[in-house]
Amino acid sequence: MDKFKHRDLLRGSRNFFLVDIGTLETADDWAEYLDSILHGDCYILEEGGELILVEQRRLVDVVRGLKIEIYSNEHPPPHFHVKSANIDASFRIENCNLLNGNISRKDQLAVRYWWKHAKPNLIDVWNQARPTDCLVGRYEENT
Repeated sequence: MDKFKHRDLLRGSRNFFLVDIGTLETADDWAEYLDSILHGDCYILEEGGELILVEQRRLVDVVRGLKIEIYSNEHPPPHFHVKSANIDASFRIENCNLLNGNISRKDQLAVRYWWKHAKPNLIDVWNQARPTDCLVGRYEENT
């Protein structure tokens, strides 16, 4: 996808911080970029005198209207979140057991089916989302 189209698709969203800053041309572009950093799903971390933009949430997938997300600064055990208008639940990456929240049996089965086929991708996203100061480090599969 053309990097300018990517910018136009993200315009007006809380995720405008994901655009290639090389595509920002006007003061309005830069103002929207700053607004998305201040109010979007990210934060700034300073490591070794360098400023790093960190996504707070990563959208892994959407299943039947359920958003599957991973947050960057988490507590143990490694887990993922499932959200929709009526659902806010979290599941262990290891075995897809429900950690907390309310979710219908039908939606829980859809999540489990998705997890069964997408676990390697879920682990990759978890590991990519770990900032260096996170209490929970990388996920390693027990073999």
